[in-house]
Amino acid sequence: MAGSFADRFGRRRAFRLGLVVFGLGSLACSLAPGIGWLIAARALQAAGGTMLNPVAMAIIVTTFTDHAERMRAIGVFSGVSGLALAVGPIVGGALVDGFGWRSVFTVNLPIVAAALVGTALFVPESRAARPRRFDPVGQALVCLVLGGTAYGIIETGALSWTTPVVGGALLCLVRYESRRAEPLLDPRLFRNPPFSAAIGTAVLSLCGFGAFLFVSTLYLQEVRGLPPLRAGLCLLPVGVLIALLSPISGRLVAGRGPRPPLLISGAALTMAGAASLGLGPDTPLAVVLAAFLLFGVSQGIVNPPVNNAAVAGMPIAMAGVAASLATTGRQVGITLGVAISGALAGPDLIDVGWLAVALGLGVCALTALSPAAVHHSLSEKH
Repeated sequence: MAGSFADRFGRRRAFRLGLVVFGLGSLACSLAPGIGWLIAARALQAAGGTMLNPVAMAIIVTTFTDHAERMRAIGVFSGVSGLALAVGPIVGGALVDGFGWRSVFTVNLPIVAAALVGTALFVPESRAARPRRFDPVGQALVCLVLGGTAYGIIETGALSWTTPVVGGALLCLVRYESRRAEPLLDPRLFRNPPFSAAIGTAVLSLCGFGAFLFVSTLYLQEVRGLPPLRAGLCLLPVGVLIALLSPISGRLVAGRGPRPPLLISGAALTMAGAASLGLGPDTPLAVVLAAFLLFGVSQGIVNPPVNNAAVAGMPIAMAGVAASLATTGRQVGITLGVAISGALAGPDLIDVGWLAVALGLGVCALTALSPAAVHHSLSEKH
């Protein structure tokens, strides 16, 4: 819905609105008197956050019209995201140790203020010449399917597509969206092999990475007994590697298409999972960090080709919606990764290791089955 809103009312306007809502949510989190209020404030924060990543990607797509420049820009964007991943756990651990958990949310306020100023000064406004109509029914069905799936995994430890609520909502979603002239989630898009492979890859890859982030934090603090700051420092090499590899991946996609980096990402995720199977409470920390780095390789390489495949087959007028689909795939993957690992795994990395192996092999299979010729044609369409 954020992407559709941005295409209709202006992408810079939507990005600034997202910043404001995210800032208000962060302020509410920092002032929450109890866990219920904190969860509600996190929901408000998330509503603002959904307007940032996809709309930022849409701004990049509409600003950089040359394919090679766009891929380099997407690579830089992904690299900055990786840098944030590197800095976030360290800053968060230091803030929690020094000032308490509320400071983790308060620190967002000056960042939001600086981003609002930068957006006003440097980001051009753009919108679709013929924006698509809103689809509130489709949006509600999507929320029901995804929320019900995550809830079912957390509560039962198994996929819940066959439950009456989730299964019925999924069937209604496909049927309803197939009949709309301008659906929120057009099922016909998934008939395109590269697009389907890109979204599937985003879900599989981020599922593995979300599970890794969730369980690795528990492993470092509960199994190895590290304080929050040291646990954050252990994840620093992962984020740095993502920041370094994402721009390289963007240039690789611009020159050779998305298939090579996707295969490398899938192989790295598979090896990361295999390496995690042998990690225990007494494993040397250097060996643990080496296994973590493989997760960083996988994540650092995967985002530029996924983003490219998602937006390359779309007209510029649908840039916000296209970018939102790729972002949704990543967020669904992270959510499922946390839900599955939380339901099935303890604070060790064995179950996550097997999960990562399976997901990495899935990424490789999706990439291999998607026609290479179509990959290249989509990469150069715009």
